[in-house]
Amino acid sequence: MTDARSADPAPRLEAAFTRIWKTRMTGLPFLNGQLRVEAVGFRPWEGQWLGALVTPWFVNLVLLPGEGEWTTLAQGGERIVSLPAGSFRFVSGHDEEIGEYHACSLFSPAQEFADHETARAVAAASLEALFDPANDEKGRAAEAPSPVSKRDFLRGKFAGAPHVDRG
Repeated sequence: MTDARSADPAPRLEAAFTRIWKTRMTGLPFLNGQLRVEAVGFRPWEGQWLGALVTPWFVNLVLLPGEGEWTTLAQGGERIVSLPAGSFRFVSGHDEEIGEYHACSLFSPAQEFADHETARAVAAASLEALFDPANDEKGRAAEAPSPVSKRDFLRGKFAGAPHVDRG
């Protein structure tokens, strides 16, 4: 038997959230009838499993325990997760089938998606963007030229441009 922490969690996640959809979520007005439950792009990441989950009521990033160290939180507890594209807030949830998981909302509710294929494509593209350091806003801000002071502007001195003495 395979240890649950080392096996791809996608099938367990899909089964658990399909059960939630068919029991607790049935008939709720904010469900998108064009969507179904699908785990997208789960991969090992720093000893944990990271992927996206599409459901008729949300599209979230999801972290699950893997073979590495796991940060246990109380239900609704929060943690900041650093990814190549920046830092993101994940909230702890718990399900009897999958145990503790941490989720970061991308779309909730998911009513703006016209079809499941679009929601899946957005989830996959979001995951890819998370692993691209070029998407780190703080990193880009650190590389941006410093703002020009009013005094330097009036003197004709601009960021990156040499000062020309006109006097």
